[in-house]
Amino acid sequence: MTDLDDIYSNRILELAAAIPRTERLANPDATATAHSKLCGSTVVVDLTMKDGKVTAYGQSVKACLLGQAAASVVGREIIGLGQSEMQQVARDVRAMLKENAPPPNGRWADLAVLEPVRDYKARHPSTLLVFDAVLDAMSQIEGTGPQPQQPVASESRV
Repeated sequence: MTDLDDIYSNRILELAAAIPRTERLANPDATATAHSKLCGSTVVVDLTMKDGKVTAYGQSVKACLLGQAAASVVGREIIGLGQSEMQQVARDVRAMLKENAPPPNGRWADLAVLEPVRDYKARHPSTLLVFDAVLDAMSQIEGTGPQPQQPVASESRV
């Protein structure tokens, strides 16, 4: 089993301390929230997309160091990303944690720092929150998932 010191490495601390894009967007195309009931962590993301690619991103991260580190990497790499690539990265991270698959590589190589988390199943949900929120927001925009609630028109009787 991995030592807890491996999970909370200096690199995770560095990533968590430098989360980019922490300003929420004024007029996003979609907003999504992911919450872990187990630990209370919450990630809220705002997305704007054009031609199937992310053009603007904002996030509010109230999560443990693991969730913060994941959000840091996503915030750094998300601009220009399409839904299919995000789905692949999310699958790769989930497989790394749950199926002992290798970590993502290329521009997502920093996510390998989360590999020791696989031995701590209770930490998986907070580590995956940002991916769940981003995929939810992308699905709203692309029309492949839950749509934002529309205000209900009320009839007034005079």
